[in-house]
Amino acid sequence: MNNIKGIVLKERNTGDNGKFIDVLTAENGIMEFTVRGSRKINSSLLNSTQLFAYSDFCYHESDKYKILTSAVPVRIFYKLRESLTGISLACYMAEVLKYCSEPQGNEILRLFLNILHFLENRLRDEKMLKAIFEFRLMAETGFMPDVVMCRECGAYEPEELYFSIRESCFCCAECFKFNPAEWYRINISVLSAMRHIVLTDFERLFNFRTSENTMNMLEYLSEKYLTAKLERSFRTLDFYKSIRQSI
Repeated sequence: MNNIKGIVLKERNTGDNGKFIDVLTAENGIMEFTVRGSRKINSSLLNSTQLFAYSDFCYHESDKYKILTSAVPVRIFYKLRESLTGISLACYMAEVLKYCSEPQGNEILRLFLNILHFLENRLRDEKMLKAIFEFRLMAETGFMPDVVMCRECGAYEPEELYFSIRESCFCCAECFKFNPAEWYRINISVLSAMRHIVLTDFERLFNFRTSENTMNMLEYLSEKYLTAKLERSFRTLDFYKSIRQSI
């Protein structure tokens, strides 16, 4: 028997009462488990294998599958379902994690668990959590933008600057000589927030404040950055944005 902790990112029904679950773990990235009889109302696995359940899983391996034998819930995030935008944003994040090429490491699991905690208890603005997730995940998976200094002159805090998603860097206004269509003009407040997200220690990651205009631009850039680097769109993101616009 094997034991591992992880959070359920996706469920897929199979047979009369079984299902497959995709679980994000720190040690092995995304793992798929077969869960037999889990959809029965009296199943001991009902709660611990539902979407966004963070559980301690016990399983054995057959020739083709990892078969779940027992699971103990650690955190269920029940109240997340009280917010339509909150649960939709969580589903988008889960789809991104599922798509990323086997995201491994405690930092990614820790990032997602903390964001679910803040979403469930409405302790941080959704725009802020979305931007943190998108930029920090990209940094943790090898797509960290270079936000330390101007690529041309090394300026650290220019008042006006341009950021390139394709080049993953910024350039101060004085040095700028590139195609404006491929760069976004931003101010130092946006750059400072980006620096905080991708460079700060995890303990301080969720502890910053900025203006509404800066947050709007930060969220816009983080979404553009993630979808460009992963080279795809996400239906769950489109759904989340449609829900948010309708409220």
